[in-house]
Amino acid sequence: MTARGIITGEDGRDRCAWHANLEDYQRYHDEEWGRPIADDIRLFEKICLEGFQSGLSWLTILRKREAFRAAFAGFDFDVVATFGNTDVERCLADTGIVRHRGKIVSTINNAKRAQELRAEFGTLARYFWSHEPGANERPKAVTYETIAANPTTPTSVMISKDLKKRGWTFVGPTTVYAFMQAMGLVNDHVEGCCCREKIEQMRASFVRP
Repeated sequence: MTARGIITGEDGRDRCAWHANLEDYQRYHDEEWGRPIADDIRLFEKICLEGFQSGLSWLTILRKREAFRAAFAGFDFDVVATFGNTDVERCLADTGIVRHRGKIVSTINNAKRAQELRAEFGTLARYFWSHEPGANERPKAVTYETIAANPTTPTSVMISKDLKKRGWTFVGPTTVYAFMQAMGLVNDHVEGCCCREKIEQMRASFVRP
């Protein structure tokens, strides 16, 4: 890894260093992280998984993602909202996921809150993208140092507070900012990463909900 937070892959391309050239993690970096998303199921899945990640690494969650999807009905929040105690116990017995009662119960709660948010705004995407940070909040250059020094932003703090007022749980400002990074509300591929310009182009052509 260089001082710029860049790592060179076996294909000779420079990327953000956090994936450490692990095959599945690199694929996630190249094919998912930072791409703008407007699909409500994907958005709900990601904010829930970020909650599960709290205290753990994203790689741990990524490698369990398919098991999480199976346990939580593909993160269809209309289905998850109907889960009861039997489903909580089922999830607690599922060795494929993170068996944390509070986070499991939180996912069910947040599914109900997601229904309320959709009823108010039409889609989850419309809510989240209405809070896309302006250029004045973004650094002039996205570097490893700026990202490391800013695990939260004014926008992630604001979204976190608003979601908590609406009854969401496990949505602290750091969790929300990680969600924003992954779902393309910001482009935090560092300068010099081979994906940065591609994500910039995707964000430029993305039709905001």
